[in-house]
Amino acid sequence: MITIILTFFPSLAIVFFVIKSDKFKEPVKLIVEAFILGCLICFPAGLLNNLLIWSTDDPEFFSFLAGLTEETLKFLALSIFIRPKSEFNEPMDAVVYGTLISLGFATFENYEYVYVYFDNVPPIEIAIVRALTAIPLHASCGIIMGCFLGMHVFRNSDFAIFKALLYPIFFHAAYNYLVGENLFLFIIFFVFTLIYTVFLYTKIRISQENKQKEEEEKLN
Repeated sequence: MITIILTFFPSLAIVFFVIKSDKFKEPVKLIVEAFILGCLICFPAGLLNNLLIWSTDDPEFFSFLAGLTEETLKFLALSIFIRPKSEFNEPMDAVVYGTLISLGFATFENYEYVYVYFDNVPPIEIAIVRALTAIPLHASCGIIMGCFLGMHVFRNSDFAIFKALLYPIFFHAAYNYLVGENLFLFIIFFVFTLIYTVFLYTKIRISQENKQKEEEEKLN
C-alpha cells in the first residue's frame, strides 16, 4: 500500500495543487484529457528512448537524450492538442495544461519504473527516490514549458516559444546526466531547478491574480 501511494500520490498532489491554485478553473473534461494525453505519449517516448538510448552500448551515458525525446513530445502534445482549444485562453492555462501533460507522463512512467523495469531493486526504494526527484523534475519541466508557451501565445514574445522547448530539454537532460555522474552537482542543479520553477510559477500567479477576467487574445 505504501509503495502504491508513493508511486501515484506525489504526481496527483502536484496536479491538485496547480489546478486549485488557478484563479479561473479549467473544465474537468479537458483536465482529464490532458493528463491522459501525458500518459499516452509514454509509448512513443519509450520507442524513441529504446532506439536512441537503450539500444546503445552505453545507455547510462546517453540517458540525457531522454530529455530531448520526452520534452519534445510533451511540447508537441501541448502545442498541437491543447493550445488550439477555446479553453486555452490565458498564460496560466499553459502552465496548468503543461503540468498536467508532464505529470500524466510522469505518473505512467513511475508505474513502469516501480513495477515493471527493475526486478532486483525493492519497488518501495524506487518509489521513494522518484517521488523526491523524478516527479518534481517532470513537474518543473511542465511548469517551465507552460510559462514560456504562455508568454509566446499571449504576450507576443517570439523567443519564448524556443525557451518553452529548449529549457525543459536542458533541465531534463542535465538531470539525467548529473544523477549518475556527480551527486553533489546533481543536488545543486536540482535545487536550482526547483527555485527557478517556483520563481516562474509565482510570476505567472501574481499576474493572474491582478486580472478581473480570464480571457485574453491569442497573439501568436
